Amino acid sequence: KVWERYNIKFIFVDTTNPANVQAAVTKNTKLIWLETPTNPLMNITDIETIAVIAKSANALLCVDNTFASPYLQNPIDLGADIVMHSATKYLGGHSDVIQGCLMMNDAALREKLYFIQKSCGAVPGPMDCFLVLRGIKTLHVRMRQHCENGEKIAHWLRKHPKVAKVYWPGFEDSAGYAIAKKQMRGFGGMISFELKDESEKEVKRVLSATHLFSLAESLGGVESLINHPASMTHASIPKEERIKNGLSEGLIRLSVGIEDADDLIADLNKAIG
Repeated sequence: KVWERYNIKFIFVDTTNPANVQAAVTKNTKLIWLETPTNPLMNITDIETIAVIAKSANALLCVDNTFASPYLQNPIDLGADIVMHSATKYLGGHSDVIQGCLMMNDAALREKLYFIQKSCGAVPGPMDCFLVLRGIKTLHVRMRQHCENGEKIAHWLRKHPKVAKVYWPGFEDSAGYAIAKKQMRGFGGMISFELKDESEKEVKRVLSATHLFSLAESLGGVESLINHPASMTHASIPKEERIKNGLSEGLIRLSVGIEDADDLIADLNKAIG
């Protein structure tokens, strides 16, 4: 709605199937942008394969690596030109800063992007930078705990009689498991699930019944968060579009923190009932 006014055209495709990306590429394609794992369904895209497509089209490949963090996934090593992070999330790690960052290993590209940043004024303050730098110092130990807790909770949710489906890339029978195993060092602490009872009343009841999981839109902090994408993070997307892309009204997203996993499971068990 902003950049299309400048004659920039956007094509949205399911990047988990590289054929979709290849089919969408034209002689005018300048940038391929993908996210893996995706928010909130944890779909996995093969970065190396898409990088080959991008290079053959003489286009840049940018990967949103927010959900994985640099500890779990390094897209530049897989052929990406640019990596984007919402540093608000895992890099900061304490839900107390708003910041974003771009990384690349091309000096000329960096200068072009730096010029835009400097000229347009998207420059963070020194305190914001300090908070992200502080968070990065503990990224490795936090991510290990996020992964450990996420694995326990994902498997527990899958066995719960009131849960219909769990979205987490670490399940061996999930569509993206083989690719995730290849390009990631762990499966992270982001999980989504659907209740068997998808009524608005039941979903709201569960969302408001947790104690350790706070109801909030963000993710990637040391504390656990619970979120309803349809009415929160993805509310601006028309309902028919959300449903078409597999994002049901009953979907619940968890950002699993670094608290004791058994305490978190007990909290979810009490809330789900």
